[in-house]
Amino acid sequence: MSYETVRYEVDERGVATIALDQPETRNALSDQVLDDLLTAFGAARDDAAVRCVVLTSTHEKVFSSGGNLAGFAEGVPLVHKHFGTDRFPRLFQLIGELGKPTICAANGHVLAGGLGLALACDLIVARDGVTFGTPEINVGVFPFMIMALIYRNVGRKKTNELLLLGDRISAQEAERIGIVNRVVAEDEFDAAVAEWAGRLAGKSPVLMRLGKDAMHRQQDMPFAEALEYLHHNLTLAFSTEDIQEGVAAFFEKRDPVWRGR
Repeated sequence: MSYETVRYEVDERGVATIALDQPETRNALSDQVLDDLLTAFGAARDDAAVRCVVLTSTHEKVFSSGGNLAGFAEGVPLVHKHFGTDRFPRLFQLIGELGKPTICAANGHVLAGGLGLALACDLIVARDGVTFGTPEINVGVFPFMIMALIYRNVGRKKTNELLLLGDRISAQEAERIGIVNRVVAEDEFDAAVAEWAGRLAGKSPVLMRLGKDAMHRQQDMPFAEALEYLHHNLTLAFSTEDIQEGVAAFFEKRDPVWRGR
């Protein structure tokens, strides 16, 4: 499958890498980019060989500059703009329901809609020196599509600050407030991402899917409903061969051999 704005490849470990690849626009999230991301993540979801997905960028300095501002000013009917922007929620939902763990390898600045894309992933590893921010307010826009993700990852007052002031923050500050999992020096960055991706790809695919689905679905449930839902998922996990293999391998002091069922 060919893509115009992203690169997609799968290695021998089952790690799929999706790299934003439109450097001339600083990976602005145009309709074409979003369509390619939807297709690439869909391919990763449907490929049984894929165990983990890494989202990154080929640009030397920018992960993504966010939404395509030129598209905001296009003279098309408002209803078509509304239909066009549904790509964002569809993509965020797809990543959440992927059934496979995702890492955002933030090797460049993560701005505006790009921050929402990063936060849709399960884990974020940032290269030292990159910045994060929602500068939309500075150009008369507002980060409507991504604020749901930010509020679910960052405290309310700090999120308010990001949205209302539009300032950038360092990778270290992003780690402190809960946006980023790790900040890694440039010369260690690729190895750190590869190490985490390899570890994730080595887990039981069936238990990972059950767990990922539960992580995504329970986050907005009332507490009692979440407990009941998770109780059912635990019972379902007991029915898998992989949970039996994992426990047996633990007591036998050997590496498990996952069957994915």
